[in-house]
Amino acid sequence: MPTIITRGAASARAYGFGAKAGKVIGSQSYTTPGTYTWIAPAGVTKVSAVAIGGGGSGARGCWCICVAKSAKGGTAASLAYLNNYSVTPGNSYTVIVGAATYPGAGNYSSFVNTTTLKASAGCGTCSSVGTAKYSGGAGGTGCCCCNGGGGGAGGYSGAGGRGGKGHVGGAANGTGGGGGGGYTGYYPSNKAGGGGGGVGLYGQGGNGLAGSTSGAGGGGGSGGNAGQTVSGTNGGTGGLYGGGGGGGSSYVDNPGGKGGCGAVRIVWPGCSRQFPSTCVGSP
Repeated sequence: MPTIITRGAASARAYGFGAKAGKVIGSQSYTTPGTYTWIAPAGVTKVSAVAIGGGGSGARGCWCICVAKSAKGGTAASLAYLNNYSVTPGNSYTVIVGAATYPGAGNYSSFVNTTTLKASAGCGTCSSVGTAKYSGGAGGTGCCCCNGGGGGAGGYSGAGGRGGKGHVGGAANGTGGGGGGGYTGYYPSNKAGGGGGGVGLYGQGGNGLAGSTSGAGGGGGSGGNAGQTVSGTNGGTGGLYGGGGGGGSSYVDNPGGKGGCGAVRIVWPGCSRQFPSTCVGSP
């Protein structure tokens, strides 16, 4: 269910928006996949919004004719935001929160429609729309008995980190507040790949760090959740929101990890609260 926070003139003054009565400050967050209707509150004529898509899942490992086939990590979702968008009090606007499907690349998230604000799912650059948009990190490829890590979700001013690949790991930190990539899982530990880090909804924060040991999940960026670190053969789950899932173990045909689901957050007034970092913290 959506989380709704609304404040009146006192909070407006606290945020430095002046002492005029009637100034309304608030936000609404949607963090469960589905389609919703947001109704613009009384007195709200401008909003800013951020959207994160659902992350892609890692591939299932495969043992074929006595040869281990590596499992690729899932590509993470993009982040996009829209600033100072005009709305009419009392009017309805559509919000879509993208699910993380298994198997698959996940689903997009949007506000109003896909030509106004859209954050693509775990498929690279994939047609995101907004004032600014940044792609999730690519899932790592494996080699023989190595299984790729999930990519980190896109940040507020840079891309998410790629997932680890091959024997050397190769995971990357997030940039611009994006999630870090999950590390490769490899022989002889026979681990799956770690999940990629997600990204938070409250504006740009620190970069998510890459996983650094076999099967380690990537760190969350901008307050998002870290990807799952695995000790077994199933791929690690991607962090909230938008992280990519890790690839499953090649030796026992285990499933890859599911990506982190998407999210949308709307804040007002949009003339004074704008992403990536101008007064977009709570509420």
